Amino acid sequence: MIPGRPAGTVGRTRTCPHCKATILESAAVCPQCRHHLKFGVATVAPAKVEGFSALRVEGSIEHPKQGGDWEYSVVLTIRNERGEEVSRQVVGVGALRPAESRTFSLSVDVLTPGGRPR
Repeated sequence: MIPGRPAGTVGRTRTCPHCKATILESAAVCPQCRHHLKFGVATVAPAKVEGFSALRVEGSIEHPKQGGDWEYSVVLTIRNERGEEVSRQVVGVGALRPAESRTFSLSVDVLTPGGRPR
């Protein structure tokens, strides 16, 4: 369950049995490992769940052909309406050698349980 939220079904979480990521209880497919979840109400008698992508950002970094290696960390920070940090996670690290590039994509997918309009 999300801390600071009243008890109920919206926003409740569970652990993916495949990759152990924390996911929404209503998820029929894990967004981390993309495995189909064969248990729970959503897959046995699907509730009406609609959704949309509220945010999608993609960008690339490219190392010039000269110079030494680069290291990078992908940090995700979530803030609430007051600007207070709710969560901060390092979601990936790596290195770039000269002439290499990486593309990063971020999406925020919103589910509307019960089919409420967006």
